[in-house]
Amino acid sequence: MAEGGRTGEVRFVGEVENSPAAIERTIKKLGRKYDRLHVCFEAGPTGYGLCRQVRDLGHDCMGVAPALIPKRPGERVKTNRRDAVTLARLHRAGELTGVWVPDVVHEAVRDLVRAREAAADDLRRKRQQLLSFLLRHGRIYENGGHWTLAHRRWLARQSFEHTAQQIVFQEKIDVIEDAAQRLHRLDEQLRAVVPTWSMARVVEAYQAMRGASFLVAVIFAAEIGDVRRFDTPPQLMAFLGLVPGERSTGDTVRRSSLTLAGNRRARRALVEAAWTYRYPARVSEALRARIEGGDIVRESRRLLRHSEEYELAVPGPYCLPVLGHHDARMT
Repeated sequence: MAEGGRTGEVRFVGEVENSPAAIERTIKKLGRKYDRLHVCFEAGPTGYGLCRQVRDLGHDCMGVAPALIPKRPGERVKTNRRDAVTLARLHRAGELTGVWVPDVVHEAVRDLVRAREAAADDLRRKRQQLLSFLLRHGRIYENGGHWTLAHRRWLARQSFEHTAQQIVFQEKIDVIEDAAQRLHRLDEQLRAVVPTWSMARVVEAYQAMRGASFLVAVIFAAEIGDVRRFDTPPQLMAFLGLVPGERSTGDTVRRSSLTLAGNRRARRALVEAAWTYRYPARVSEALRARIEGGDIVRESRRLLRHSEEYELAVPGPYCLPVLGHHDARMT
């Protein structure tokens, strides 16, 4: 507990069981003494339930980003009591940075997006294991890229003399097929859930920009939420870790590589979308289908008309496809 004011008392009250009933009793007991409580806790793997519960009881609550808690360089003793008192003092001084707490539906969609990402990573690892197994036995495919239709035909013709090796090869093929079917199911479920989501229109708007496919738009919207919570574009870029590190003093300016702090999933989605700019702008079959449906035209005009209102937080000009011109861009 930290009393109001710079000189207010800071004291350790006690430990509370991490259960909804115990927390509700404690908040209501303290609420009878104080009009409004400002609660903070160190964000961890237990989710956002505590923050939502305190807010539902009518008080302010903030999950604190653990990496951004100020720490003294010479401090070597760390206990729950010391951490609680330190958090109370820093929270009163306004020195803590809170994490964004999504609502229940947004968190559910984000869980589905992350489950799909885990399935894609699992498929990638299983494919790499099979390729490593084949490489170890001198089976190298040299007629193009992997996992194309021709590569799959080549895999179907492979066989091994020893039964044990053939069993291993077939098992790896089977687990790859199972992982691919799992990824396909999650893709279909994601496409079915997103239209019922409150940010479905935002996902459509993101797809109006070049390089932003459905998956890129969904990942970015699920991980970032409403970009209007960032006051300026540099704040969003800093949150994504897309700003260079800097150690400057006096007239000396030293900048290093990107900080790579913040949300890595959203950052990776943006980087993947940016690779599209290696090639001239063109209308693909998927983009043509969206154009014929009118989504691209409608969302492109809406983005241009309301760019200041939505503050998409893109550093510098952003590019939209010009309909009817395969190699033109409109800035």
